[in-house]
Amino acid sequence: MNEYVKAVVYLLAGLGAFLIGFHILSDNIEKIATNRLKKIFAKVSTNPFVGLGIGVGVTAIIQSSSITTVMVVGFVNAGVMNLFQAAAIIMGANIGTTITAQIVALKSFDISFFAMSLTAIGIFGNLFSHKDRIKSLFYALAGLGLVFVGLEIMADSMSIFKESPTIVNALMSVNNPFLLLFIGIAFTGLVQSSSAVTTILISMVAAGLVIGNGGNDVLYVVLGTNIGTCVTALFSSIGATNNGKRAALIHLMFNVFGSLLFMVLLLLWPSFMDVTFGKWFAYPATQIAMFHTFFNVTCSLLFLGLVPQFVKISHLLIKDKKEEKKTFSQFDKRLLETPSLALVQLTKEVVRLGEKATHLLIDSVKVFIDDDFANLESIELGGREIEELSKEITNYLIEVTSGDVAEIDEKHIALLHHVLGDYMRLVEISDNFRKYERRKHNEKMAFSDNVYLDLNRMISLIEKESNLTANYLLKPDYKFIEQADEIENDIDALRTAMIDDHIKRLNEGTCSPNSSAVYINLVSNLERAGDHLNFIFHG
Repeated sequence: MNEYVKAVVYLLAGLGAFLIGFHILSDNIEKIATNRLKKIFAKVSTNPFVGLGIGVGVTAIIQSSSITTVMVVGFVNAGVMNLFQAAAIIMGANIGTTITAQIVALKSFDISFFAMSLTAIGIFGNLFSHKDRIKSLFYALAGLGLVFVGLEIMADSMSIFKESPTIVNALMSVNNPFLLLFIGIAFTGLVQSSSAVTTILISMVAAGLVIGNGGNDVLYVVLGTNIGTCVTALFSSIGATNNGKRAALIHLMFNVFGSLLFMVLLLLWPSFMDVTFGKWFAYPATQIAMFHTFFNVTCSLLFLGLVPQFVKISHLLIKDKKEEKKTFSQFDKRLLETPSLALVQLTKEVVRLGEKATHLLIDSVKVFIDDDFANLESIELGGREIEELSKEITNYLIEVTSGDVAEIDEKHIALLHHVLGDYMRLVEISDNFRKYERRKHNEKMAFSDNVYLDLNRMISLIEKESNLTANYLLKPDYKFIEQADEIENDIDALRTAMIDDHIKRLNEGTCSPNSSAVYINLVSNLERAGDHLNFIFHG
């Protein structure tokens, strides 16, 4: 087999090992840091520097600016994040992704053997570990080691090309800055990973291959990769809301404007590389990695103050249609890229369903109290809407489960299924109350004022307990459990008192026996609603 064919195969195999290593590394770091990720995204604010820091932090953890940007498009599409917040996070993501190039550049130093040995340590450490968190830590080490294994294979394959005058001359002949920029855009758009293209580029330079005439020429390709990486976010915005599309457009504008700005700088300053990074750092790989970081940090700091202008431009280019309804998809597929963050949104949706179910129960009880027979149909419609929302949440939970989720996320998924079931019991109890109202209306049943006062007291307690479940699910705290248990004891005591008072009234002849079954059932149903809410704290 031709030695150059072998070299290409080795290059692709090395790149494959490198990408798989990074995938293993990022997946397991994400599992270890899953709670931290939730807390980071929970701190999204209108302060652009906070957003910038979040973008840097999250991308440093998951090792992909594309995934971070896709998630941001998903959050904007779901109405969880506004465009100002999204723009700052996207800028931070561009800085966070430069860590990949810095890791690749480490290959220039004499640490490869020790770094590659992490693969063996990680694999065997994982075999003898029992705790999921420790296993994930060892897997992350194995992934990092595999990154260096891939780099070593690529470096060996590049050394063959270095000996070929034809290939060397071909690479040196491509010296048009605009063609080099296009090559970076095209290859990155094709593989949808700027990290992969930058890795190959650094490996080529580290092997002694010269791009164009040297100097700034290799930097034009780096600028092109920065534009090409936008392809993933643009594809992800297809079918999104207008704001989701605007978030992807802001990402494109930021990267294009930054690349063009540096393009002009490099064209006007032909010796830029030689008198800056080429002079400051000994290894060519380190020079490119440092420029990559410098470029992204500089663009982010320059454009951070222009976030409002980017948002305005996105609104000018993507206008809202008057007839278009501004609806959000709470179950955006883009959020599945990171299950822990998808679960944050799902938890909010389950809480929203719980609030709807509680209000439906309260409205059904009030229909019974007020004998508002005419309002039954609209309440039944509300019940069907909640059932549809429950199906959507369940289906999305199943999609999250099908991904690679951490143990802590698996427990949270199980909790949400359990909570969803308890909330849906409130909907069933609401339906029972509407049946009692029909019977009360048809049989012309009458109840004393004290009965209605007690029912109002009962639903007031249930509403308080429901509010506690929402607070507990969004921000777990033991104090909520204590408060819920107190309310549950009050509900049980009130049920006992209501039944005792009812029996007393029956004995005194002040209550009609034909309403006894309905009354006892409705009181027991309300007490059962309280039980289901309390199960959420102890499930």
